[in-house]
Amino acid sequence: MTPEEQRTLARLLGASRWAALATSRDDEPFASWVAVAPEPDLARFLLHLSRLARHTRYLAVNPRAALAFTEPDSDPGRDPQTLARVTVQGTVAIVPRGSAEYAAERERYLARLPHAERTFALGDFELHRFVAESARYVPGFGRVHRLMPDDLRALARED
Repeated sequence: MTPEEQRTLARLLGASRWAALATSRDDEPFASWVAVAPEPDLARFLLHLSRLARHTRYLAVNPRAALAFTEPDSDPGRDPQTLARVTVQGTVAIVPRGSAEYAAERERYLARLPHAERTFALGDFELHRFVAESARYVPGFGRVHRLMPDDLRALARED
């Protein structure tokens, strides 16, 4: 991976606040959009999800999921297949409200997404942590890199 590709990947994972979340239950896949806050190691992400949402109900049955991030498609003259994108596969678990880590993770999430403050007052929202197991990074058409959590952590240290 080139240094420029590494910088782009670090930006996609570290600066994005919006990602596609893919979940499944039984044989029914489902994709939705969720707000995300990366943890400093770029191998974990915080999600604040409503129990009423389909993706959250699916995660309760099957905690395996994927997050997809992409560069913005803002140039109509650019082939969208050349946009850098990354899909991260992993598992999702609730960060329990009374746990020692909850307050710090809540603050980390709100530092990235301050508009979410109101949802923390709603009883159906819970803080979740997505933990990466692998990632597939496509920096442009025809180029693919498979990454493991240690690769993401190394990327975070270099950034």
